[in-house]
Amino acid sequence: MSNPIAADNKPAKIELKKGESKWWCACGLSKAQPFCDGSHKSTDIIPKEFKAEKDGDVYMCNCKKTGNAPYCDGSHKDIKEEDVGKEVELNSGMYRPS
Repeated sequence: MSNPIAADNKPAKIELKKGESKWWCACGLSKAQPFCDGSHKSTDIIPKEFKAEKDGDVYMCNCKKTGNAPYCDGSHKDIKEEDVGKEVELNSGMYRPS
């Protein structure tokens, strides 16, 4: 698998605490979206570690096409409902998870 799976075609609204470290799922296989649950181990894709810069709600990418990983940049607008659960093509500038 060289490209991730679109876990959803909308972002996840997540409440974060400043300084909290998390791992964002980059492969799209995690059952704990948008966070990693280790499902990437069967792929060549690795998750992205990040630290919350402030307290509050953020929108995290679930389509896996963002150019601002782990945060949503609106790329999900290109993912149709019938494409959720399928491999997505990464464009230049998008997060390269391996």
